[in-house]
Amino acid sequence: MVYDKSIGRRLFHILNYTILLTISLLCVLPFVNLLAVSFSSSSAVSAGSVTFWPIEFTTKAYEFALSGGAFYSSLWVAIQRTVLGTLVNLVLIVLTAYPLSKTKQKVAGRNLYMGFFIVTMLFSGGLIPTYLVVVKMGLINSIWSLILPGALPVFSMIILMNFIRGLPEEIEESAIIDGAGPLQVLLRIMLPLLKPALATVGLFSIVGHWNSWFDGIIYMNNPANYPLQSYLQTLLQSFEQMMLKSGSDYTHLLSMMNARTGRAAQMFLGAIPILLIYPFLQKYFTKGLVLGSVKG
Repeated sequence: MVYDKSIGRRLFHILNYTILLTISLLCVLPFVNLLAVSFSSSSAVSAGSVTFWPIEFTTKAYEFALSGGAFYSSLWVAIQRTVLGTLVNLVLIVLTAYPLSKTKQKVAGRNLYMGFFIVTMLFSGGLIPTYLVVVKMGLINSIWSLILPGALPVFSMIILMNFIRGLPEEIEESAIIDGAGPLQVLLRIMLPLLKPALATVGLFSIVGHWNSWFDGIIYMNNPANYPLQSYLQTLLQSFEQMMLKSGSDYTHLLSMMNARTGRAAQMFLGAIPILLIYPFLQKYFTKGLVLGSVKG
């Protein structure tokens, strides 16, 4: 193999790596600063001397964030919502994308159904009608109020539909010739081939459910039922008031932490689960789209 070692080629690689490294640092450094602030003292943060390394190291912000049961209860609600919501999303995405990936000759009314889904993606009913529907269905203060209104992400469905269209038709035809029915083709043939796409849209659903906070505040009348991000949002807006409720040691607590360090700790704790999940799904993004080949 002959490698191009010209000066222009080397300069291109250097410039390319420099740009990519700069973009990576711009994404990572704010998160590093957030972590350093969460472990720094109140005086150091107020003085603006914290950059990318903790100053006057302290864990008071994390001790305060994890004290009481509010954080753990909201974390459990968020885990339930993310797991159930992602499962519901993936099931409906697969069941919708698979038939819509066929031509209109194979699926009657295919274009009509597709137009209906696209309209729902572009135009929503609005906040008040959606809230009234949730109320009439008796879902207020229920975890299903956080899942069912967005049970089918149309954008993810379109991604999976286009992915299925890119698979060789001979794979499905050979299974049908061998006597497999539509459900068997979907479960035994298509799903193994859809792992990369399912990992992608699944990650979209996981991040979407985990980071969503507005619907939790709307549909949950009891703050004890807030998911983690809704709880963190209320905390970010009224952190000083919550510190005042911590007891008589407020003066000592304030000397070690302030609202900014407390908020940084809460935000970092809320991001940890996504950081733990992402590496397990990353491998599917670079995996081959078609795992086998078709003999002619």
